[in-house]
Amino acid sequence: MSRIRQVEVFPVAVPFARKFVLGSGAVGAPGAKADQATAVIFVKITTEDGIVGWGEQRALPSWSYETAETMAVIIRRHLTPILLELTPFDVELFHQRAAKRLSPAVSNGFPFARAAVDVAMHDAAGKLAGVPVHALLGGKIHDEIALCSAIGVGDQETVRAHAIQSSDYSAYKVKIGGDLDADAAAIRTVAEVAGGKPLWLDANQSYRPSALKQLLDRTRDIRTIHCVEQPVPSTDTLAMQRLRTMIDLPVAIDEGSFSAQDLARAIRLEAADLVVIKVCKSGGLRNALKTAQTALSGGLEILASGLTDCGIALAAALHVFSQLELALPAELNGPELLSDLYVEGLTITKAVATVPTAPGLGIQVDEERIRAEAIDLAFN
Repeated sequence: MSRIRQVEVFPVAVPFARKFVLGSGAVGAPGAKADQATAVIFVKITTEDGIVGWGEQRALPSWSYETAETMAVIIRRHLTPILLELTPFDVELFHQRAAKRLSPAVSNGFPFARAAVDVAMHDAAGKLAGVPVHALLGGKIHDEIALCSAIGVGDQETVRAHAIQSSDYSAYKVKIGGDLDADAAAIRTVAEVAGGKPLWLDANQSYRPSALKQLLDRTRDIRTIHCVEQPVPSTDTLAMQRLRTMIDLPVAIDEGSFSAQDLARAIRLEAADLVVIKVCKSGGLRNALKTAQTALSGGLEILASGLTDCGIALAAALHVFSQLELALPAELNGPELLSDLYVEGLTITKAVATVPTAPGLGIQVDEERIRAEAIDLAFN
């Protein structure tokens, strides 16, 4: 079986098409100076037979601890020696050896770096087998996935304009940042534009339980709010538990649950009603599905999301989420927020994405542009 013979890493400061701010800080803006800390890491693996697999993940240290620098070093110095002993089909063996080399501690160890490699392995394996990635995972049950618009923290007019521009989307994720007045105004503004479409609030750890209760009391008359995501710090699982006794709205866990084991603890503590699944924080595709199965076993509903992915990670997410029943449309916001996805072959029509069916991830990567725009993290 064809072994992996080369691993290449390309950090790229991918430009944004619009400003995007979370409760934990700004992610990007058009025209802003590229920030290497939030660069996208592209990974290319090549087998002995010349088969190529591509992976990708974004560094966002305001969201999780990995940076572009750590991801590049981890992949080049620690994961590449493991990969050069394996084939693209040895996904579970790769993760076992990676966990031994880089201890996962109480959760996933360097999941973003591992996820980028994991996606590349699946892409190459699918091409070697002549099947799409979703077939490697057991097959899809959905041909299309509806998308959710991501409305960032901002002033009322900016929020309104974004919501109007996103009229094709069938749901809205509204970012809230801890300012009661501004957040209440943003929720009302999006609700007015959205009509009867569901709203998914996301605090990104920016609230205390008592303050969130005040916000929800102010917006109690808005009946389209579906849930609130990660309102308190990710490390404060007991605050999540207490919050569920204080409010009527379902609570989703995101930053507080990276792995299936994390979610199992949250379920035991009755700290969530839903879980947000991301390939990046899971450390890869099959690990994301393990979290999904844990959720279903514990009676939790599933929300799908990404981290402003370019086309490679977006395609990988589509293959994973095509196997799951989601509580709301998937918040995969790369097509909405980025100026380019660096791939061809993705089909998104009126905010509905088609699951690729060609071998591997089913897309064509713009390698020439990735190589041309790669930055040197040591000097930039």
